[in-house]
Amino acid sequence: MEWQDEGIVLGMRRHGETSAIAEVMTLAHGRHLGLVRGGRSRAMRPVLQPGNRVSLTWRARLSEHLGEFRVEPLSQRAGILMQSATALHGLRAMAALLRLLPERDPHRHLCEAVEVIIANLDDPVSAGELYVRFELALLNELGFGLDLARCAANGSVVDLVYVSPKSGRAVSRDAGAPYADRMLSLPDFLRADINEAADPAGLAAGFRLTGFFLDRHVYEPRGIRPDSARDSFIAATLRALEKQETA
Repeated sequence: MEWQDEGIVLGMRRHGETSAIAEVMTLAHGRHLGLVRGGRSRAMRPVLQPGNRVSLTWRARLSEHLGEFRVEPLSQRAGILMQSATALHGLRAMAALLRLLPERDPHRHLCEAVEVIIANLDDPVSAGELYVRFELALLNELGFGLDLARCAANGSVVDLVYVSPKSGRAVSRDAGAPYADRMLSLPDFLRADINEAADPAGLAAGFRLTGFFLDRHVYEPRGIRPDSARDSFIAATLRALEKQETA
C-alpha cells in the first residue's frame, strides 16, 4: 500500500541505531506514525523537528502496519519557532490535543488550523484567539461541540455573555442574570455580533471556557491530565499580550 500527503511534524522518537519514528498530522490521513530510515542522520534530524511542514510518501504491505515514511521538507521553520517560548509551548500543546484524536482519523481542517496558528505564533493576540478556536473545533470533532450562536433560553443571537456549564450553550445577559455566579463567561472575541480583538481578560476567559469542557468531557472521563504545555502557553501568551498593552 502507498499514499502521498503533506503534513506538520508533531514529534519524533528514536528507533534503533539510525532510524526514527515520526509523528505527523497530515491533511488527508490524520495523525499518522511512520518509520523513517536514517531519520537520526545529520541530514534528516533538522527535517523531522516539530513544526516543520513536510511532504510524505507512506508505504506498507498492509494498512494496519506501521509502514515507512519517505519525507521531503517543504517549510523548515523549527529553528525560528525554537527561539520563542510561546511558540514552543504552543506547538507542544497542540500536539497533545491532536493525540486525543484516534490515529489515522482524517481531520483536514484541524491540520490547516495548526498551520495557521504556527504562522501567527509571533503575535500573542492572534495566536491566543486562534488557539481557543482550535480547542473549540477539537471539542466539536470529539462530539462535545459548544453552541455559542444563540441563547439557550430565548433564542437571541445578541448580547450573549454567558455559557451554561451544563449544556455548553450560550446564554444572553438577561436570561442568565439570575444564575450569573454559576455561568461561564463568553468572551467578546467569540461573539458573532462583536468584531473586536481579545484583551487579556477576554483571552483568559476563552482559555477557561475551553479548559472547563476539555476537563469535563475529555480528560476526566479518560483519567488523564492535560499536558502542562497548555498552561505554559497560556501564561506566556497573556504575559506577551499585557506587555503589548503597556508598551
